[in-house]
Amino acid sequence: MRAVQSKDARFDGWFFTAVLTTRIYCRPSCPVVPPKVKNMEFYPSAAAAQQAGFRACKRCRPDASPGSPEWNVRADLVARAMRLIADGVVDRDGVPGLATQLGYSVRQVQRQLLAELGAGPLALARAQRAQTARLLIETSDLQMADVAFAAGFSSVRTFNETVQEVFALSPTELRGRRGTAAVAPGTISLRLPFRAPLNPDNLFGHLIATGVPGVEEWRDGYYRRTLRLPHGHGVVALKPMPDHIACQLALTDQRDLAIAISRCRRMLDLDADPEAVDELLSTDPVLAPLVAKAPGRRVPHTVDGEEFAVRAVLGQQVSTAAARTHAHRLVLQHGEPIEDPAGGLTHLFPTMEALAGLDPETLAFPKSRRTTLTTLIATLAAGEIDLGAGADWDHAREQLAALPGIGPWTVESIAMRALGDPDAFVASDLGIRYAARDLELPEAPKPLTEHARAWRPWRAYAVQYLWATGDHAINKIPQEQE
Repeated sequence: MRAVQSKDARFDGWFFTAVLTTRIYCRPSCPVVPPKVKNMEFYPSAAAAQQAGFRACKRCRPDASPGSPEWNVRADLVARAMRLIADGVVDRDGVPGLATQLGYSVRQVQRQLLAELGAGPLALARAQRAQTARLLIETSDLQMADVAFAAGFSSVRTFNETVQEVFALSPTELRGRRGTAAVAPGTISLRLPFRAPLNPDNLFGHLIATGVPGVEEWRDGYYRRTLRLPHGHGVVALKPMPDHIACQLALTDQRDLAIAISRCRRMLDLDADPEAVDELLSTDPVLAPLVAKAPGRRVPHTVDGEEFAVRAVLGQQVSTAAARTHAHRLVLQHGEPIEDPAGGLTHLFPTMEALAGLDPETLAFPKSRRTTLTTLIATLAAGEIDLGAGADWDHAREQLAALPGIGPWTVESIAMRALGDPDAFVASDLGIRYAARDLELPEAPKPLTEHARAWRPWRAYAVQYLWATGDHAINKIPQEQE
């Protein structure tokens, strides 16, 4: 209640406020005068509010709120289901496909989602389709029939009815509200919201410094990379702005829009709750000055868990530059070429199936690491380890650790960057050990891990603050084109 009355934007996405008298639902920070308490109801998801017959507020656009940070913090069934729904699994494979990936029955999945979110997987997926439709209507010149199918609707009629019901405007009226701004052909431009504060230095600095040539680049103030998506591929350009991330997407199939947005948000950790993270880390007198100096650090994740796992092995015991070189060679030999008229991107990162055929003798590193890499690739290509959005973090850790040549550093790096576990901790990382030494923390992995117990469940964020004490390219955004 206090969050609504004070218009606290920190709670946007955590819950939604429905107004009984107007039949609309809002985000907590809605700029209009708050309704009387007796006229308010609260819902844990936009889907639940829509299912109860409320429409989205035209002023605060609650459907465009940052996502709830809970789904990227928790590792239980509901959180895994929400990450998979955001990744388009229900639209592609239906509720049975979602349940299969989670390893539960359809009934169990529906019951738990209804209990916690007030809506089942179909309603949650429908809410996402409505938001995707709105983005396409407002940011592209696609015909409405094309928008309908690109957003995942089975028919134009269902599309029209849903848009009218959720936004109280027809698709044509929504498009008319965007004004006369020009829309670049083939490109969708949008703003990705986040919870303030956000420090972009380590986030974009890390992605740029470790970027694989041909797959990623830094151009004209944008971090750009290729995306392998369910229906085709795309190129995304991302730029940090004071109150949002500017995002430009070029897709070969518009049906991939919602999935591309979800993966970009996940890569940039935009649904994090930085105030909760920084508040806990600041209780440590060693970390407190680091947090105060540059609050809001995010964990740089990835758009493809399997890609990052391969890159993590390539980066074992070598410099950042050497890891980029090894990855670039794999891309040139096994990646899928693409065209990028707006820049210098050339390839999609290879699939595990494509890499399964590589000749170990062509790899310019020790035989033991060749074995590690080829074993990992074969395991991933066979589908034996899940590193996707709905992965079980603990089980994935156990499976990775059982592979030859994969130790704690690699396991925790993958857990942090690919799986998105906010509590992953690379205690044996050389940069972390240097930071620990300079800050007079325990330097050896075991005592440092024991000290870091007080940082749980945000140890992956503590890693970002520790890394930031060093003079490394991952800690800063380049000022000029490289």
